[in-house]
Amino acid sequence: MEPTFKHKNLAAGKWFTLSLAEQMGNIGSEVWRTLGAKEKKDEARFWAAVELALELFDLTLEDPRWRGRRQEIARAREIFCDAIYGGKLYKSSLEKIVPYFDQFALAAAIKKSL
Repeated sequence: MEPTFKHKNLAAGKWFTLSLAEQMGNIGSEVWRTLGAKEKKDEARFWAAVELALELFDLTLEDPRWRGRRQEIARAREIFCDAIYGGKLYKSSLEKIVPYFDQFALAAAIKKSL
């Protein structure tokens, strides 16, 4: 059975035209949304943002261009999951991982402006 993606246009192929920096920056946007929902104690928005972030991680892991980077991407996904569930394994938190994704968003923005 094929997974159902909420980001249907991305799953249909657009995602695979983005650079790694753009993909990771977009994942970072969902991480931000997750953090914002957590701070506002909005459980429904929190879990919706988590689901979308995981979907984008999975799409990125499916991208054949990043075969050599899959371990890093999968580890970032694992640390995100750890942060969601209280940082028990890696002592991670959403607040601590946001800067990691910000670097990708910044790199993508700089590349676009050149």
